[in-house]
Amino acid sequence: MPGAAMAQDMDVVEIADGLFRSYAGDLHKLRLKIQAGETDELKESGKLVRDLRAAAQLVLEERNKVDKLRKDAAGNVGAGTLDLAAARDEIGRRLACLRRAGGG
Repeated sequence: MPGAAMAQDMDVVEIADGLFRSYAGDLHKLRLKIQAGETDELKESGKLVRDLRAAAQLVLEERNKVDKLRKDAAGNVGAGTLDLAAARDEIGRRLACLRRAGGG
């Protein structure tokens, strides 16, 4: 059931995105405190940076999974291989049309 799997992955992406935003907000608040001269929470900044990095990685991984699921659900559209012979023929055809139109 691809639709259910994609919906579940979308939920995971939303959760991961929420975590990322939460950690980013916490880090921003901490940065403002440090700029204001409140250095007593400086130790916490390292943990927040690590948490933010992990949340960002989770968001990226989940979005990649969703993109892959979308491609799989769309089927074999553009199977990912290039037909160079067909491309060469198409380029030749278009160049011939341009030559005819331009008189050269």
